[in-house]
Amino acid sequence: MVIAAADLRARAQAAGFPVVGLARAEPIDPKALDAWLAQGFAADMDWMAARRALRLDPAALLPGARTVLALGLPFSTRGDGVVAAYARGRDYHSVLRDRLKKLRKAVQAAWPGVGTYASVDSNPVMEKVWAERAGLGFIGKHSLLIHPRWGSNLFLGALILDRETSDYDVPRPRQCGSCTLCLQACPTRAIVQPGVVDARRCLSYQTIENTGPVPDELRAGFKFTVFGCDLCQSCCPWNRKPPPPDDGAFASRPLAQLSAREFAALTLEQYQQLIPGSALARAGFHGLRRNALLALGAQGDAGARGVIEALCADPEPAVAEAARWALAQL
Repeated sequence: MVIAAADLRARAQAAGFPVVGLARAEPIDPKALDAWLAQGFAADMDWMAARRALRLDPAALLPGARTVLALGLPFSTRGDGVVAAYARGRDYHSVLRDRLKKLRKAVQAAWPGVGTYASVDSNPVMEKVWAERAGLGFIGKHSLLIHPRWGSNLFLGALILDRETSDYDVPRPRQCGSCTLCLQACPTRAIVQPGVVDARRCLSYQTIENTGPVPDELRAGFKFTVFGCDLCQSCCPWNRKPPPPDDGAFASRPLAQLSAREFAALTLEQYQQLIPGSALARAGFHGLRRNALLALGAQGDAGARGVIEALCADPEPAVAEAARWALAQL
């Protein structure tokens, strides 16, 4: 059975994915992933190597895989603050999973017996690669997918099918040209070459994934963030167009609007009240406070001295160490 590509696209858009592309489910060349892993750029994210085989071949996830439906959901970058734009609203994992469930039901209702495997980025699927193969955009020098209309302000998902479709999309040429603004904008020089990011130096990794000590040479970069980092995207010419229409799914939440001082002074009760449904939960209560203290120290915020001093004796070692470091910067 061959599925009509137009019908599949229509169902994906009806499920809430305005950006849709189709690619053949052929194995991914392992060279780029293997080189990245070999150089230690995955930091301590051991699951990247542990699930390598699954990432490279859709058939390892869904026997008989024939098609990858690449899905994009634009989000707005309105507002500012110390939280990355993508994390200011409801956790995108939850939003995309809800829409993928709706899409899978629609596909299975239209074509009974079709096998599917759905993925948001916590699954062993290389969504950026599939999005590029399916013509959604091209991978930029900051390593993120760039859509010709929405830039890199796009959440990605994928639905693998064990059926072929009547038509497939073709990749777009990479169009960064000679621009190197993103490489220059990264305060920790995490983009080691065009399209290659060393997670060990990336502020997104340090503020979210790293629960251990932050290397001293990277702490100055915390001047700009408490959670995630947008610097390599905010300077990108492809992101200068008006933001996408907001359907309300990612409306900014109170927690994401806090300043670094307010994050540092956050109580556990306040955190528990504000955190449900937010991507900031990935950093945890102690992680957010640690990050905020490093931000205050990097900013040299003398007005935060009282908050910083109060946390120098915090029972959480990572928070207390960050507070002492921040105090020393003042």
